[in-house]
Amino acid sequence: MWQSSGEVLSNTVLVYIESGVKMTQDSENTLKVARQAFENLTHGMATGEWEALLDMFTEDFTLWFPMGKFHGLNVGKERAREFFQYVSESFSPGLNLTSLDRVTSSETTAVFEFQDEGLLFGQPYKNRVAVSFDVRGDKICSYREYFGSDGKSN
Repeated sequence: MWQSSGEVLSNTVLVYIESGVKMTQDSENTLKVARQAFENLTHGMATGEWEALLDMFTEDFTLWFPMGKFHGLNVGKERAREFFQYVSESFSPGLNLTSLDRVTSSETTAVFEFQDEGLLFGQPYKNRVAVSFDVRGDKICSYREYFGSDGKSN
């Protein structure tokens, strides 16, 4: 079984700091806020409970998705709510994180690369995903998702 994403992220920050690279206060805040957003995202993926994630979004929040009915740029928290509800409907009974492979962050953006699996409309599904959170203050102002699907499980 995989470590919780919080344990993996804590270890990632320690390695980053021990490597001699000094994080600025802005980049530390970005990673902290994005880390909480990622925890809320994985919780929502598994349970369908999205309010904690949605509460982190700015009023002018944008979401970019690579395909389907949410393809391209989506604007606003209500559109985000529709997107994440669609995720829950598509992946009932839930989508589970199987590994967190990498976390990369800058002054304003953090990217999480991970693998997940579940049932997509009742069919076995596995995926490799990268999600990017743009942070403004203590809120998420933008989310982008990219994936290179492992396809359906055999």
